[in-house]
Amino acid sequence: MKFEDLKLEPGYPLQLQTNNAGQPERYSCRMVGFLPGRSLLLSVPRVAGKYVKFRPGQKLVARMMVENGIGIFACVVEAQTTEPYPILHVSYPEKVSFKGIRGATRVAVNQAVSVTPAVTDQPVVAGNVADISISGARLELDAPIGEVGDRIRLQSKVTILDICRDLALDAVIRSRVERSTQEIDDNLPAVYGVEFVEHDEESLLLLYAYVFSQIARDER
Repeated sequence: MKFEDLKLEPGYPLQLQTNNAGQPERYSCRMVGFLPGRSLLLSVPRVAGKYVKFRPGQKLVARMMVENGIGIFACVVEAQTTEPYPILHVSYPEKVSFKGIRGATRVAVNQAVSVTPAVTDQPVVAGNVADISISGARLELDAPIGEVGDRIRLQSKVTILDICRDLALDAVIRSRVERSTQEIDDNLPAVYGVEFVEHDEESLLLLYAYVFSQIARDER
């Protein structure tokens, strides 16, 4: 796939990966623009309020979410300028690899979550989302929350490209999962498989963005 075929607009989010001392580091940035066949202009990532410094010739791997998959390409740092504003110049991608993502693709996470039954006044149960897809999740909770077929409400604070948002989703319990040895050792008395039944478009867009960002994070 050619980079220009993606038809990306200025401001499109990307993730850059470096490999310093054998340890990969990932940074969020945005595309500023490009000159086909010449170079790609990116915003300079910041960490703890300071701009990351790149050196000419440094090799990078860039990732982005495109349609129903992940686009990946290699590039080389050409220059990093500070005037009139910080810009990272990298080599124009010769090609972009694409990896499709099925709707049921699950990614392992360790995301704190609060769960309440949708139709009762039972107290909130805390726990973690162990894995998630755009259609459902595996919950590890501190206490039982219901039976198969019960509706529940999930609430969590998620981070996508350094942006933090509150995510709330309606779901249905589809299974009560037998606990693994690790879950028993971690004192997690209730493990569930749930299916999302949320209809609010804003909540669904946030869910998709979170899941795809986690998948992109795990791609090598």
